Amino acid sequence: MPRTRLVRHARVLYGKVLSRKVLSRKTLSGKIRPGMRRLRGAGRDAFGLWRHRLLFLVGGVGVGLAAVLMAHLADAAQGAFRQVLALSPWLALGITPAGFGLCAWLARTVFPNAQGSGIPQVIAARQTGQAALRRSLVSLKVAAGKIVVMSLGLLFGASTGREGPTVQVGAAIMAAAGHLTPERMPGLILAGGAAGVAAAFNTPLAGIVFGIEELGRAYEARTGGLIVAAIVAAGLTALALTGNYTYFGTSDAALPFGPGWLAVPVLGAVGGLAGGGFARIVILFARGLPGRLGAALARHPIPFAAACGLGVALCGLASGGAVYGTGYEEARALLHGTSQAPLDFTPLKFLATLLSAISGIPGGLFAPSLSVGAGLGAAVQGLFADVPVAALVLVGMVAYLTGALQAPITAFVIVTEMTQDHALMIPLMVAALIADAVSKAVCCEGLYHALAQVLLERAGPPPSPAAAAPH
Repeated sequence: MPRTRLVRHARVLYGKVLSRKVLSRKTLSGKIRPGMRRLRGAGRDAFGLWRHRLLFLVGGVGVGLAAVLMAHLADAAQGAFRQVLALSPWLALGITPAGFGLCAWLARTVFPNAQGSGIPQVIAARQTGQAALRRSLVSLKVAAGKIVVMSLGLLFGASTGREGPTVQVGAAIMAAAGHLTPERMPGLILAGGAAGVAAAFNTPLAGIVFGIEELGRAYEARTGGLIVAAIVAAGLTALALTGNYTYFGTSDAALPFGPGWLAVPVLGAVGGLAGGGFARIVILFARGLPGRLGAALARHPIPFAAACGLGVALCGLASGGAVYGTGYEEARALLHGTSQAPLDFTPLKFLATLLSAISGIPGGLFAPSLSVGAGLGAAVQGLFADVPVAALVLVGMVAYLTGALQAPITAFVIVTEMTQDHALMIPLMVAALIADAVSKAVCCEGLYHALAQVLLERAGPPPSPAAAAPH
């Protein structure tokens, strides 16, 4: 074979070998690169997932810290007000109206959207699609104002609680923690509100139930586990700072099936009627009274708040100071039989709480409602002498709380967890169902959701894209 042909043949063979190597490299690269891209994508997804979970946990710790702070401030404020009344109970006639006016002014001008319980703001923030409105309802500024003005209200004798405000503060903290993930904001707000209830009462199950029944009105499977994580984080933080406790102390009251069970439908009906009436009046004032009176109240909200404060002071004088504040101590004393409430305690506490609620000052309804319900149960003891007073008090709590909020599952779960009394579970359920039915006959809409709708209506519809675009 001539040399030239050998050289040409060798070059052809070398070219085939080289082309096969290049082809094999391309094939290998084609197999490796998609796999690497999938690994990088999985890594980014895992990082995003754990970042979301970490946000819930960090936010839950913040909610727990806020709940403990609010509990201490509320106790200190009530203690300071009692010291003032020790000088003279008549001082309330000047201090309470002035304090209500100051709190209403702060809530309207310095800290807007801090009025009332705070739970309607959380519901409205979850429902709205306007990012600006959502930020105004659950911002850290609103949360700080809620803490300050809620404490001032109790300092001046308001018949309010701290638990509702803890819900709004918890939602604001979670919303701030998750501001980088706006697509998860409704779930974050729900988790923060539920964690607020759990940390305020040391009732983790009630926090979950409240989040589903009242804040969400639906179960969100996608965020269910993270809501539990936030509640656990908030609860553990509160436990680490305050220790393990039951809100009202443990109770072993029981209600064997028999004639004493007649107290359950009686209290259920009365609690539903009173709670439904309370909710209807609060909703009526929130939407505005008709006619000249309503227009006058809308033009002068600060004097109206002061007038409500005067009414609370008069109720306090008539009750010997028993209706001021959250009503926690009075309810606990009735539950454990360490004191007996006079017959006028329940109507006076009801009226003081109603005046505080319609005045527009920041403050919750949970604790005062439980106090009204406890007084209601104790008031019927003479009709059911064979029934333990503790059982009547617990049934009254559930009945009135259900009537006011129309959240029956939350009511009997939270009262059961507050006292660790599982022997009364069935009577409490029956009372809650009866109270819910009677309340809905009196007031056709739930209190918190009706107030949330008022907030959304006043905010107006979202701006259309055409109107928002620059001309």
